Amino acid sequence: MCLIPTTIGGLVSAIGISGIDRLTRQNVLATSGRAVEAAGDVDVLLLDKTGTITLGNRQASEFIAAPGVTNRDLAEAAQLASLADETPEGRSVVVLAKQLFDIRGRYLTEPHATFVPFTAETRMSGVDLISQGANRAIRKGAAEAVKRYVESLGGKMPPEVSRDVDHISSQGGTPLVVVDGTRVMGSIFLKDIVKGGIRERFLKLREMGIRTVMITGDNPRTAAAIAAEAGVDDFMAEATPEDKMRRIKAEQAAGHLVAMTGDGTNDAPALAQADVGVAMNTGTQAAREAGNMVDLDSDPTKLIDIIEIGKQLLMTRGSLTTFSLANDVAKSILPAIFAGIGVATGKGPLAKLDIMHLHSPQSAILSAVIFNALIIVALIPLALKGVAYRPMNAAAMLRRNLLIYGLGGIILPFPGIKWIDLTLAALHLI
Repeated sequence: MCLIPTTIGGLVSAIGISGIDRLTRQNVLATSGRAVEAAGDVDVLLLDKTGTITLGNRQASEFIAAPGVTNRDLAEAAQLASLADETPEGRSVVVLAKQLFDIRGRYLTEPHATFVPFTAETRMSGVDLISQGANRAIRKGAAEAVKRYVESLGGKMPPEVSRDVDHISSQGGTPLVVVDGTRVMGSIFLKDIVKGGIRERFLKLREMGIRTVMITGDNPRTAAAIAAEAGVDDFMAEATPEDKMRRIKAEQAAGHLVAMTGDGTNDAPALAQADVGVAMNTGTQAAREAGNMVDLDSDPTKLIDIIEIGKQLLMTRGSLTTFSLANDVAKSILPAIFAGIGVATGKGPLAKLDIMHLHSPQSAILSAVIFNALIIVALIPLALKGVAYRPMNAAAMLRRNLLIYGLGGIILPFPGIKWIDLTLAALHLI
């Protein structure tokens, strides 16, 4: 009985429950206990740029017209392409056009107007309408997507607009290009702000040994500028849902555990593929069902807290396992064997190792069993609270565990068992 590792066996459930409880207090529902443990082993973290690394409320701040186009004409075309765009970016274009040129919204209905919604594949939105007897196809979207669209119609992107796009990207902004048929009207400067303190959080993740990858639909120059400002390790620009899946599979094939967040239906395959998929509660039903965790607050940055909770759970279990094994060696093998040899024979080659000088072999075993029961009760608060987590590499963590919990597990049973032995002898219970 004394040799059975009952300490860790009795505490495993408490450690698991405490981990799930800490997640619940963070307003995160885990649909799989295995996912909580996997969060502690994650070493690659995929994060969307918008709303996670940046504030996510990109706002149109400037219209930059192409040669031969007035800023008012550009603003009018941009507004028409944004009337059915319900994103914050789309609404901000409408607001900016109204503020700068007093261009009011207009009511467009079928059959005079057909709206083209934004998709991750086309990366454009717009409207096809009949204006003054002429057909107009107005589009607004990512520079590369619009360039391909214009070239497919036989047009060409003016070099001045390409320079404006590069300038916006180098400033960390997001450029949108507006076209009316094959005529390039100009670009829109969307500003976004990197969240305060996010660089320090990524530094902390790096200290944990976690590599961060920013995913964005922006062009490579904008992505590089934001990545440098935020301090992420890598980035994916102009990423589609298929690109996310390929990146996750490639990381997993290389032996990494991957975590990611998502909220849309197009994120569902990647969430299901990731080892830890955190779906936003405000997201689609498909995303919530694909992930193995749901964040009720819909805060994408909470993935960092989830990883910390998972690591704390694994650290707590590892620390108490180390303590338990060291404890079992000390409290079970050494006192019982050496007490038996010392008391029963008073001689022999191992009698000198009887440093405990327990009352009798029976007392040694009984004291060890009692100590075993008491130590489980004493460690329950630690199992529920968790071992304090500090970012460090695996080697440093192992040394710390062996020093504190390994050495402590070997030393603690000796005075504990001796005290119990003296108590039993004083009460004449043995």
